Formats: sequence, structure tokens, C-alpha cells
Amino acid sequence: MPIDATLPYDDDNIFAKILRGEIPSKKVYEDDHAYAFHDINPQAPHHILVIPKGRYVSWDDFSVKASDTEIAGFVRAVGKVARDAGFVEPGYRLLANTGPDSHQEVPHLHVHIFAGKPLGPMLTR
Repeated sequence: MPIDATLPYDDDNIFAKILRGEIPSKKVYEDDHAYAFHDINPQAPHHILVIPKGRYVSWDDFSVKASDTEIAGFVRAVGKVARDAGFVEPGYRLLANTGPDSHQEVPHLHVHIFAGKPLGPMLTR
């Protein structure tokens, strides 16, 4: 179901439920600002999701409403997860979908980290 990034945050989305411990996840990393876990439907040999702990629908929502501390903490968490997983060499891809044209499926900001094989071109033409 496509997401309209202008919608208010939905506390019943699957990532909110994961953060509250209502749905299990295979945790990779957690700190005050971020939570990272393995995707249950991996699109690459390694596929980790990193989500902020705050109630943000998209990058736009996050960049407007989050504190500087939250933004810095989340961005640093994404880098730490990639480094700790050993993805820096030979490389990895970050993806964050926002809104209906991008096919955002969960109305909670999240970054996909893909790694483990050559990933090919970014978009199919």
C-alpha cells in the first residue's frame, strides 16, 4: 500500500510495533536513536533495515521535526551498522523510499542497507 508522506504518523505500523516489542525482529543494532534489524523478505544476500526510534513518516518529516541530536544519531547509526556488518568493502547500497511514487510500504522512516553481491544499476530503464 503506497504511503502519502504528508499523512500523520500511524502508531500501528509494523515498525512502531517492532520498536514496542509487540512483533519480534532479528536485531542487529540498537541505541538511543536507532534500531536496526534483518529484513524478513531480503532483496539481497544481506538486507538490514535501520529505523529511527522517533515517530517519523519519511526523510522529509524527519528533517523537519527531528532534533539535531536525533538526526546525527540516526545517520551515525546507519554508518555504524554498515561498518560493523563488514559492508564497507566491497560496498553496499542505501535506499530510503518516500511516498507513493517510490513504493514506500511502511509509514515509518527506514533505510535499507543492501550488500553481499554486485547490486547492478540503481534503476531499471
